[in-house]
Amino acid sequence: MSISLNTCILILKEHHLLKSSAVQDTVATKMDYVSYDSRDIQTNTLFFCKGAGFRPTYLSMAKDNGAICYVAEQPYPEGKGMHALIVRDVSKAMALLSAAFFRFPQDDLYVVAFTGTKGKTTSAYFLKGMLDQANGGKTALISSVNDVVGPKPEDSFKSSLTTPESLDLFRDMRTAVDNGMTHLVMEVSSQAYKKNRVFGLTYDLGFFLNISPDHIGPNEHPNFADYLHCKLQLMVNSRKCIINAETAHFDEIYAAATTTTNPDSIYLFARENFENPDLKVPIDFRFASQELDMKETRFKLYCASDKAKKLPINGDYTLKMLGDFNESNGTAAIIGAGLAGLNHDQCAKGIRDVTIPGRMQIERTKSHGMVVVDYAHNKASMMALMSFMQNEFDNPNKIIVVVGAPGDKGVSRRPGFSESLTAYADKAFLTTDDPGFEDPKSIAEEIDSGIDHSKCDVTIELDRKKAIHDAIAMAGPDDVVLICGKGADAFQKIRGVNTPYPSDIVVAQNVINELEGQKEHFRK
Repeated sequence: MSISLNTCILILKEHHLLKSSAVQDTVATKMDYVSYDSRDIQTNTLFFCKGAGFRPTYLSMAKDNGAICYVAEQPYPEGKGMHALIVRDVSKAMALLSAAFFRFPQDDLYVVAFTGTKGKTTSAYFLKGMLDQANGGKTALISSVNDVVGPKPEDSFKSSLTTPESLDLFRDMRTAVDNGMTHLVMEVSSQAYKKNRVFGLTYDLGFFLNISPDHIGPNEHPNFADYLHCKLQLMVNSRKCIINAETAHFDEIYAAATTTTNPDSIYLFARENFENPDLKVPIDFRFASQELDMKETRFKLYCASDKAKKLPINGDYTLKMLGDFNESNGTAAIIGAGLAGLNHDQCAKGIRDVTIPGRMQIERTKSHGMVVVDYAHNKASMMALMSFMQNEFDNPNKIIVVVGAPGDKGVSRRPGFSESLTAYADKAFLTTDDPGFEDPKSIAEEIDSGIDHSKCDVTIELDRKKAIHDAIAMAGPDDVVLICGKGADAFQKIRGVNTPYPSDIVVAQNVINELEGQKEHFRK
């Protein structure tokens, strides 16, 4: 693959991004590699000077290693002798030029995107399971858990960002196309739009699941309005929009969808008994609980409107993923599968056995109650998880929670943790969860300061493995232990380093084995 300097200039001019260019010889020059990392350079590389941490010395390194052209928001003396493209926004330029370099792989994929404060990962996995059922496993995935770009084991790998940097995203999409993948299901975070990681990308289907305050802080969104604005961009950039009618800020979300999409291509879904007298448009799909237990979730989906009835997806569905909140995620995914051409039987078979590493992984113990490992990492997901446990078990004796908050980001989550623990938890172990460059003790104390201790007893235990051990050890037969936040993550992010950590699943398994002397106890 390659891209000519002339093509780069034309693309940047077309999008009014090019401020100036310094071309050393001829615009026929071609670049055979693209990178934003000075350590990852090949001969004839197009190099992007991006990021708050960029230093001019990185450009020198890139030049020495074979970069012949750089894209930046200002000229650098270190780039003397190189072609230079000076742009108004380097992150937007990188997205557009990366798409072109990798030959616009989105044009060869049916691209589906999910956004929302909670439920993105589960919905994405549900839809991938159904599409794989119909297309023989040719569905790529970009998620906060794993990325899948092909059918072989080496084509699946742990993701580093919910939505990758644009250059990495388009490279992965090209790899998926070259590997024969026909569909792509991806999570799109608010940061993806804030940082222009998906700039210029249009989706065949775009889902808006829900929204509540999250990711607000010094290194993320300055306020909720900015967070919502970034989320809304998914609706503006989707050919068909599917919206949860129960979400907060529905009017703003629907209005954003209608700016670029005809109402005939906007679909709404909600629970069977949901009513909103202010809703000015009909709800297309309804879903209703059939049965909830600790083995499976059953619900029924109804096609309510005339346009919804054109999709043959009406009927009963069963999920291995537990929790009434997963009925909503499942409904969204089924609608997406229907719009992609699947029928009820294909959907029901494809979604039935979907599981996600670290999501609602449940095990009953002999004498220490039920242990649940889940990625729940904000107020909305914590409240949904604890509410389900309380209702499903008809008020268990105690709800014991192990949780922490990450450092350097998601600062706005911490009061939400305090509120959710006060509302539902009897005992909380506040511990370490990717503290980054912050002091984990300070983070735990910040959460603790907002908890009503007359309702929830708190222990601060920064050793996460010990916190999990102590929580399970203190639990009685009728208690529920919720281990929240890290799920299957096998590392802790500490001062810029991914420090090995066994994962909550493995730690919990070892504790159960130790306490009850069982082998292979934790259900995979």
